[in-house]
Amino acid sequence: MIPERDPDRRDTPGAPSIGSALLRVGLSLALIFGGLSIGLGYWQVVEAQSLTADPGNPLVQAAVRAAPRGRILDRTGVRVALDEGSGADRRRRYPYQAMAPVVGYKSLIFGAAGVERAYDAELTGLAPLGPGGDVLRKFLSDPYDPSDVHLTVDLRLQQAAMAALAGNRGAVVAIEPATGRVLAMASAPSFDPDVVADPTAGPDYVAGLRDDRDAPFLDRAGQGLYVPGSVFKIVTATAGLGSGAIRPETSYPAQPEEYRTGFRVEGFTINDSERFVQLDHPLDLIEATEVSSNIYYAHAGLDIGAEAMLDWSRRLGFGAPIEFDLATSASQVTDGSGPLSGFTDRVELANAAYGQGETLATPLQMALVAACVANDGQMMQPRLVRQLVSESGDTLELQPAVLRQVIDPAGADIINRAMVAAVEGEFGEFFAGGARVPGVTTAGKSGSAQVGDSARPHSWFIGFAPAEQPRIAIAAIVERAGFGSEVAVPLAGDLMQLYLGLPEG
Repeated sequence: MIPERDPDRRDTPGAPSIGSALLRVGLSLALIFGGLSIGLGYWQVVEAQSLTADPGNPLVQAAVRAAPRGRILDRTGVRVALDEGSGADRRRRYPYQAMAPVVGYKSLIFGAAGVERAYDAELTGLAPLGPGGDVLRKFLSDPYDPSDVHLTVDLRLQQAAMAALAGNRGAVVAIEPATGRVLAMASAPSFDPDVVADPTAGPDYVAGLRDDRDAPFLDRAGQGLYVPGSVFKIVTATAGLGSGAIRPETSYPAQPEEYRTGFRVEGFTINDSERFVQLDHPLDLIEATEVSSNIYYAHAGLDIGAEAMLDWSRRLGFGAPIEFDLATSASQVTDGSGPLSGFTDRVELANAAYGQGETLATPLQMALVAACVANDGQMMQPRLVRQLVSESGDTLELQPAVLRQVIDPAGADIINRAMVAAVEGEFGEFFAGGARVPGVTTAGKSGSAQVGDSARPHSWFIGFAPAEQPRIAIAAIVERAGFGSEVAVPLAGDLMQLYLGLPEG
């Protein structure tokens, strides 16, 4: 039996009344709904851009199958990727195979690569260019506003670079020094994106390429890591002048005799390659660069020291992936496993100073080194895309951006003069004279990177032209092709000549 409540009995002191309990419930519900509103606002407004660009978003997946994609155009307006057909018959087409290392592909079976992947949301229109587009899209009958992607790459230079690499493994990267705009980004061997995108022929074609030991899907320009050899001497010169460890007139009195005996570092002998010029006196910085003296640069590396070498190479971009439109590998001066600030010992440091040892670099990284010297020591953000234009007329300009001032203009000018001597000098012409552009002062540095006792070296060149007002900086590598002067030097010279002959703009 339930006892009746005494009508004269008061509630226990401190016990909540029905009114206060209802007030607390109301406040709790208000807080809950307020939190939900804030959360919805955050995801619908603040995080809308990242969500709509996420490949896992159902809208993105639906757009892949149903929505038209914007075009991709080279810097002159030539269409290098476009849709053909409509509805279920729509297919992505690639008229120029040479653009594959840059544009990549878009396939319903294999997904996307290259610019097609990096700008997937913009190409499908799921990342609107206009303000408020992400919020308003859900209220539109057609949620897609595809954008055309205008590249910085010149198709003509790209085709020439790919043709120059034909039959070899290697890469070419060309950059406009003052803006960081990438003019060409070639990687060989490559693939045909038109076949990859074909749902009928694509599977067998891709299966064959994946088994190819030459790795045609590897972007050697941005992800291939190579022993740089003597082109790395420009990094060492930057570190030496920037840190104050060396000056233009710095020389090493023992160096002439060490050309004959070798330079001994903790029991290891460093030798210069055989030559017949400038053997009778200690070389200064410009002379040592002109004739590519390993011994001079080994001395310089030891004077610079491990910490300064690493610090200045990091300023140039070594040690971390380069911030770029496409994925990049991190270049390194050392693998970081040794007790001498990451170097094993002074022997490794001396070898790294002329680009051997554990030093590895991507062609993109070395093109940026050349472009930095060409641009008075200022490194620009590398870019593949210049402009986005949506179907509705919105435009987004990607302006040049400064990454950092690596070395002061006076130091950059000294390295510029050394690189001119390495191409145009009385003795430098024997090493890199094949890169000279007729009628134009050309700066550069050749390299022959040793990759084993019996293997032919990688053939390297980095440089820029005109030296006084550079319009193009370039890095070229041809794997196991021999000395730099034999292959990479004339290849790069021809490409610079071609580009400088094109109309500006």
